[in-house]
Amino acid sequence: MGEGLGVKVNKDRGEELRKLLLKLGLLNKELRIEKEGYYLIIPILREPSPAELASLHKVDPNMEVVRTVFKEVERRPRDLAEALGDVLEPNLLAALPRSFDIVGDIAIIELPPELVEYGEIVAKALMTVHRNVRAVYSKGGAVEGEFRVRPLRHLGGERRTLTVHREHGCVFKVDISKVYFSPRLANERLRVANLVRHEEVVVDMFSGVGPFAIHIARRRKAKVYAIDINPTAYSLLVENVRLNKVEELVEPIHGDAAQVVTTKLRGIADRVIMNHPSQAERFIPYACKALKDEGGVIHYYVFARDLEEVKERFSRGVEAAGRRVLDITYEGYVREVAPRLWQVALDALII
Repeated sequence: MGEGLGVKVNKDRGEELRKLLLKLGLLNKELRIEKEGYYLIIPILREPSPAELASLHKVDPNMEVVRTVFKEVERRPRDLAEALGDVLEPNLLAALPRSFDIVGDIAIIELPPELVEYGEIVAKALMTVHRNVRAVYSKGGAVEGEFRVRPLRHLGGERRTLTVHREHGCVFKVDISKVYFSPRLANERLRVANLVRHEEVVVDMFSGVGPFAIHIARRRKAKVYAIDINPTAYSLLVENVRLNKVEELVEPIHGDAAQVVTTKLRGIADRVIMNHPSQAERFIPYACKALKDEGGVIHYYVFARDLEEVKERFSRGVEAAGRRVLDITYEGYVREVAPRLWQVALDALII
């Protein structure tokens, strides 16, 4: 707290006067605006000149310059390194992760071995930098198993794993301990959704809690069959379809994608989404089965170091299924998952 100059103004004119003070270079951003009855006292850097006073009086003829005690604006650190600059040794600061995931109000960070014992300190700093974060977990291993889940270790904040994530106008309930969900695919999901045409039929073979399917349904009048084998993912998918009001367009299906396509969805799709990078290659025959006889588009995701090899292996898989790749309409690197290892995407026109 400290004493300083301020401009006393009626509350009704406060915002207009604040903007003028900012424009004139008079506003003191380091101090908080104080309230006094029906008045605001806006901190300023110096005495206004006569010309500046005249401008201020045009906004509020009763405005006056006063001296009072102001509280300082609380300054948040910009990043983890700044937040921990006085806490950790330089070698540990250098090891801090530069990025982490935030799903809803839960942060998931990958700590190198030398920082594991400082996990609680890192969690507190992260919640200081990102005030919307209420819980922090560290990655305890790789995404694994049929349900594509990752072991997690609680570092700080609330002990819960269920959250609500908002993305491009959609809302998703996610349990980070029981389902696969990556916020880093937000732009990729939007890219694919914008490619879909009205009245298309889409099969989302590994839907999870429904982000691809729901983005599509919110933007296009397309029918989407959203499949997932994980019972928790399926339950959340059903709930997310309801939350986003797309019940008439998205049909959740619980089961193995290969079996579901073979028994229920053979030959119905204009477009198939295969977002299961570690297993997508072995499901190529079923994606081809889901497409209409005249063909369609497959959105194919896989982990790889070489895009050319991905295209060759994908084309061979399609040919083995009795189809042919007419054109690769898009190829790109979605995200880096390890040094020199990427999740890559192909959009392929299949006949």
